Amino acid sequence: MTDTPARLLGLLSLLQIPREWPGSELADRLGVSPRTIRRDVERLRELGYPVEASRGVMGGYRLVAGTAMPPLVLDDDEAVAIAVGLRTAAGQTVDGIEEASVRALAKLEQILPARLRRRVGTIGTATIAVPATGPAVDPAQLTAFAGAITNHETVRFRYRAADGAESRRRAEPLRLVAAGRRWYLVAFDLDRDDWRVFRADRVRDAQATGGRIAPRRPPATDLAAYVLDRLYDLAPTYQAVAVLAAPADELAQRLGSAVGELVPLDDGGCRWRSHADTLDWLAFRLLGLGCAFTVEEPPELVAHLKVLATRALTGAGVTA
Repeated sequence: MTDTPARLLGLLSLLQIPREWPGSELADRLGVSPRTIRRDVERLRELGYPVEASRGVMGGYRLVAGTAMPPLVLDDDEAVAIAVGLRTAAGQTVDGIEEASVRALAKLEQILPARLRRRVGTIGTATIAVPATGPAVDPAQLTAFAGAITNHETVRFRYRAADGAESRRRAEPLRLVAAGRRWYLVAFDLDRDDWRVFRADRVRDAQATGGRIAPRRPPATDLAAYVLDRLYDLAPTYQAVAVLAAPADELAQRLGSAVGELVPLDDGGCRWRSHADTLDWLAFRLLGLGCAFTVEEPPELVAHLKVLATRALTGAGVTA
């Protein structure tokens, strides 16, 4: 490759892959001599790219973090992926990232070739992003946790519980998990000597302490499922019992996967036992069965059905 600018871009594209490149391999990839590679590395350094060289049999070149953000070299698929990701991030619940995403997207689309702009535009036209409605997360907190996870460092932060009580926590962060429209931190709480799941939007003043984390068995192999299980366990659960005026086998088909427990009664009806984290869901299931029913418990469900009945009568123009 005799075109120096094109060769430098090719070399930069290779170095941006996170690995150490032997000079001989770079020379083979670009079709030049190792001496040319050394000269081109010096040119990249002069342009502000922090290329580090190591000696020895396993030595080579790699691009490291610097004090400034030099231009990136992206292939077509990478450029499209980043543009689509920025469009998605513009509507998410990380506080302040929406505006930054829009600015970055505008800069990227300005320099995209026409063929790539059409690809990005096609994806944007064919998709609709639901605006984020969850609580906003300070990106500085996510960055602090991500850095500590990567560097295997303990963290300390202020945390506000669901009841508003604030506390200071020391923890060993394991992973950040995005579930629904919220971010969660899975970490080992050093003061409570147990694994905990923290909502990132309730975190303040997160910072790494520099303390190293010793190897510890994770609470689960699937951390996403672990977070969802913990959230379900913490949600309020209502145990419902109702007498239904229809045969158990008939109602089992109507209830489907939400069948719960159906016990046949002597009068041809059955008793239904189920549970849910909302009264609305239980009321919806009962009203959708198409049969008479009597709720035995909980009293909260009885009260909720009375509210729904009053609302329904008012909507139908019936006055009590």
